[in-house]
Amino acid sequence: MIKVAQWGTGEMGQGLLRYVLDRPKDLELVGAVESNPAKVGRTVGELVERDCPVVVTDDPATVFVGKPDVMLIATHSFLDEITDQVAVSVASGCDVICIAEKLAYPWASDSGWAERMDALARKHGVSVLGTGVNPGFMLDALIIMWASACLRVDRIEASRVNDLSPFGPTVLTSQGVGTTVEEFTRGVEDGSIVGHIGFPESIHLVAQALRWEIERIEETREPIVTNVERSTKHVTVKPGDVAGCRQVGRAWSGGELKIELIHPQQIHPEMEGQETGDYINIFGVPNISMQNSPELPGGIGTIASTGNYIPLIGPARPGVLTVLDMPLPRPLLPCV
Repeated sequence: MIKVAQWGTGEMGQGLLRYVLDRPKDLELVGAVESNPAKVGRTVGELVERDCPVVVTDDPATVFVGKPDVMLIATHSFLDEITDQVAVSVASGCDVICIAEKLAYPWASDSGWAERMDALARKHGVSVLGTGVNPGFMLDALIIMWASACLRVDRIEASRVNDLSPFGPTVLTSQGVGTTVEEFTRGVEDGSIVGHIGFPESIHLVAQALRWEIERIEETREPIVTNVERSTKHVTVKPGDVAGCRQVGRAWSGGELKIELIHPQQIHPEMEGQETGDYINIFGVPNISMQNSPELPGGIGTIASTGNYIPLIGPARPGVLTVLDMPLPRPLLPCV
């Protein structure tokens, strides 16, 4: 039985809580940490509509009394935002699995942070892993798996076409949904519209696996302008305004474009004839073309991609790890 604690009880955090509670023969939930006062003091059962008496707390020290083997962290995207959460979990002897996009390959944004956290994890004999559906699976680990069937790889082009309609205001705002084109341009310039977080991490994971030395990475963000009115329960977008963000990440090695990742995300793409899907094209010997349509749902994919590493992280070597360091994941199916 693996003892698990959860830090963060938003949409992804609650999904991970359900994942743990649905597998009582393999996993035991021993604590949940949350900073939102509206959730603190409630039971996990109340939050996720499962039978669970564990009380949500804002004091992580009380959770560590239960000696969790693994801490799942689903709070923020950037390394400086998760530093304290990861560090205290590691110092308490917990392996950490975290969905922060920047933790998928932390050396891409802050190598000093990665080395300090790696040293701390090795000191306490635990592992720290960043994963999720993207980065962590669709535009990196899955590409690498397909490339393992090649004798030669010359170039990679992959895309993930998303429907943003199920997401809440935070995600929609970060993608610029509902802005004018002028507001979108200003948002990209001032950093308030970030689009997808994780292209440099995915690029470095693929490059490391293929032993390509990346010389330069470029990212572009362009507005997806709608010709028809589109609405979700959180936003209404008028014709001529922005329904989403088309983001492209490109990486060069040896003076050649080697990796191109394309990620258009918008609300209700079907209203203008756009199907969602995941696509991988590997140019080499042989050429490989993979298509999955409609898209792998981001929420479900992240919950599964994260939860299924729980049984694998305990035996892993200590330190900060990436999906390249882990065994091939496999589904830990719910108990019946």
